[in-house]
Amino acid sequence: MNSIIIYGSHYGTTKQYAEELSKRTNIEAVSFEKANQINDYNNIIYLGGLYAGGVLGMSKTLRKLNNLSDKKIILITVGLADPTDKENINNIRNNMKKQIPKEIFEKASIFHLRGGIDYSKLKFVHRTMLKLLYNSIKNIPDEKQTAENRAMIETYNKKVDFIDFSSLDKMIKEIQDKN
Repeated sequence: MNSIIIYGSHYGTTKQYAEELSKRTNIEAVSFEKANQINDYNNIIYLGGLYAGGVLGMSKTLRKLNNLSDKKIILITVGLADPTDKENINNIRNNMKKQIPKEIFEKASIFHLRGGIDYSKLKFVHRTMLKLLYNSIKNIPDEKQTAENRAMIETYNKKVDFIDFSSLDKMIKEIQDKN
């Protein structure tokens, strides 16, 4: 199967995962802005950073697909919140369902990774958005906080790195699985 790794990353965490996955699988990794002929590939692995509830570039990229019958699609999100938290996973997947056609969502194997953030490198608009979000959630009682909110509060205005390349092992197994 001919394969491609496509990624959407603003600040580099998702790109780091994509490059490591590329190195481990010998599959080319390209930014979603440069991925044009995705219908030429049978195995499409998309890694996208989570921003404001959406997966960066995923909708724009997968909209280009016109025949799913011979495609294996693997979708991987990278965010700050714990990717093993069931509520977090449900929120991510519900937002993904709004971004892509039902037939792609149902066909795809979906994985979630934990990334990182460095507030000092954020663009002004992103810093401002996160400050507004932080101010709106910081006073919510603990029992009503979501995993996403807790991660935001814990990491606000800091540099944190949760990258764990060993977490790619499940995705590599899925990529190498012929079925």
